[in-house]
Amino acid sequence: MYHWSSVAERFNSPMNPVAIKSMSSKTMVGVGYRQPLHDWISTHPPELECLEITAEHFFDGDSEGLEDLSLEFPIFVHGLGLSIGTPGPLDLSYLKDFRRVAQAARAQWVSEHIAFTKSSEIDLGHLNPIVPNKSNLDLFVDHAKQVMDFCSFPLVLENITSHIQLKGTLSEVTFLNELCARSGCGLLLDVTNLFINGKNHGFDPSKWLADIAPESIVQLHVVGYRRREDKWIDSHGDPIQPDLWELIRLVSSHANPQAVIIERDIDFPAKNQVEQELKTLKSIFE
Repeated sequence: MYHWSSVAERFNSPMNPVAIKSMSSKTMVGVGYRQPLHDWISTHPPELECLEITAEHFFDGDSEGLEDLSLEFPIFVHGLGLSIGTPGPLDLSYLKDFRRVAQAARAQWVSEHIAFTKSSEIDLGHLNPIVPNKSNLDLFVDHAKQVMDFCSFPLVLENITSHIQLKGTLSEVTFLNELCARSGCGLLLDVTNLFINGKNHGFDPSKWLADIAPESIVQLHVVGYRRREDKWIDSHGDPIQPDLWELIRLVSSHANPQAVIIERDIDFPAKNQVEQELKTLKSIFE
């Protein structure tokens, strides 16, 4: 089991030759690695301090290329399809691919979602919410420990958006706090997802945030949202809007995450826009 108060020794091991900034009091800022951003990333812009890669994008990819990237930037490896919330054993073949990518990238930590993507019979192809109750909490604790033990990397888990709000015997915040405390994993707080869920489900994100254990927040995801009629959507294709910046500032007053990643997947902006968002994030967390 990995506890975030004791991972500095691992980060400074020979397996991680990059000088790790995340274990200091400063928060690193970076982007999710996507091919349209490759040329810009290769110029080593001073605003860019770290990268997050999507594990599945490299399941059949170039491990040598990942190793090269890891010599230039601290890297976090983000998974989409491990389906930690599915009852029963985790997919061992999938877990092996996930570990191989994390090792090639010399990952600082790995991450997945508080969700399920598969049933026992079918791959649903997208992230689905789980009911926050004790049985699901026990399942996530067991699976989180299994991922950390098998991969030998610290793990952070991310809150997702949902079109419906599933209510159980535990509040979402209690579920997250208990999950982190019992498993030793950290929280990847997607600020945009929190904002969107607050809008769609009618709750105050600031009150939600106030009840989250600040020491559990290891990483943030941020990106702009879209609104379609009366629904807010995490499109991963828009600049960060003013009300999101306000919530990000609130998070910065509550916690000291080790890294913040802009998670853009479509409609990639000009490099000066990305650089300006990174600069603004850096100023907030300084």
